[in-house]
Amino acid sequence: MAPVSTLSFNCALITGGGGGLGKAMAEALIAIGKSVIIAGRTEAGLKKTVAEIGAKAYFVLDVSKTSTISEFIQDILSKYPELDCLINNAGVQRPFQILGPDYGFDLNAADQEIDTNIRGPLHLSVGLVPHFNSLPNGGVIMNVSSVLGYNPFSLLKPVYNGSKAWVHFFTMNLRTQLREAGSNIKVVEIVPPTVETALHRERKDPDDNKKDHGNSAALSISEFMEQIEEGWKSDKDVCAAGLGHEMVEKWFGAFGEAYTKAGG
Repeated sequence: MAPVSTLSFNCALITGGGGGLGKAMAEALIAIGKSVIIAGRTEAGLKKTVAEIGAKAYFVLDVSKTSTISEFIQDILSKYPELDCLINNAGVQRPFQILGPDYGFDLNAADQEIDTNIRGPLHLSVGLVPHFNSLPNGGVIMNVSSVLGYNPFSLLKPVYNGSKAWVHFFTMNLRTQLREAGSNIKVVEIVPPTVETALHRERKDPDDNKKDHGNSAALSISEFMEQIEEGWKSDKDVCAAGLGHEMVEKWFGAFGEAYTKAGG
């Protein structure tokens, strides 16, 4: 059985959907007739976003608390059994500078970053696979990585860089395993470059990912979404934007054939 196409789903769950890229993706999907459920840590923000964009529902969920995810999956499926898409978008990015002059290296904060960026998507993806696989029309899993998972050039964020490399490789292996198992679950990787969101809020200059602060490589959210939507419509396994196109092309050009040949 072949995987379904990227936009064949009807109802998506988006983590980190209260703002930033999660909200933008929710808006784009709603605009083309999809039902969207958003999840995040702050109820007030989720309520506001639901009212603004017309999302189907919201759930308060901290994906870093993985002990709660199994119960959450049971809850959402009992209320919305039609759920057939997961977008793992929630993420944390923190400066982590060992013996550096500008930032500290808080291991507790780093652990929470790993729990959010790695363990959350892992538990949600694996936890929803049986449900998606049981649906007559299959399901879709999208994981948001980063250009920094392909090249860790932002030296202040080694924990984040490593977590996004994990998302990239996990997503590749998940796609291959499901395909070889005959599943009709489509697995998509989304590769953002620097985008003008609040992701840098813990930096000394939280706006250093903005064009008007001299970051010429940054994309606006609308520029990012235009390119990601094109990837969705083209049914690509990897949907990139901005610098992400170059990173993806170089990585798969260097290692793609070897990965395909390697098998298990």
